[in-house]
Amino acid sequence: MTEGDRDLARERVIESMERSAEVYGLTRSAGRLYGVLYFADGPLSIPELVEETGYAKSTVSNVTRTLTRVGLVRRRSSEGGGRRVRFAAERDVWFVLQDVLRQYGQREVETTLRAIRRAESELPDDDSLDAVVHDRERVEDLRETYEDVAEVVRLASEYSASELREALEEYER
Repeated sequence: MTEGDRDLARERVIESMERSAEVYGLTRSAGRLYGVLYFADGPLSIPELVEETGYAKSTVSNVTRTLTRVGLVRRRSSEGGGRRVRFAAERDVWFVLQDVLRQYGQREVETTLRAIRRAESELPDDDSLDAVVHDRERVEDLRETYEDVAEVVRLASEYSASELREALEEYER
């Protein structure tokens, strides 16, 4: 494999990270910066990230702050006690996903479940109206689905990927 092949492979992954960042409500620049840090041999400073990405210093500064807040990047002190802060990617992506599930996924699912349960309790008990029966069935189906989603989020946020994989393999047997 040549260095050009390696660079092409890295770029392909980084571009994928850019697209994924948008799915999670981050900017493409956040995905690129995370990708650059993910492949870096060690922590990088803001000037080094500016050089690597071609982004403005203000963009790199804002994006590293965001990535640090969501747990994808960690701040590191410079070697030798220098004042320059360096940034390193969190490479345990499962840990990051679990954290996101705990912070955002569970809260969103629980909020939706509360709304569904409230709607379910507010539906009239009149089974003589087809529309009410129809709506009750739809809301019940939705509640059951969200209860399943809540369980999946709980399991994914509590167990490692290998533990979940083992449980699924055991279930399939």
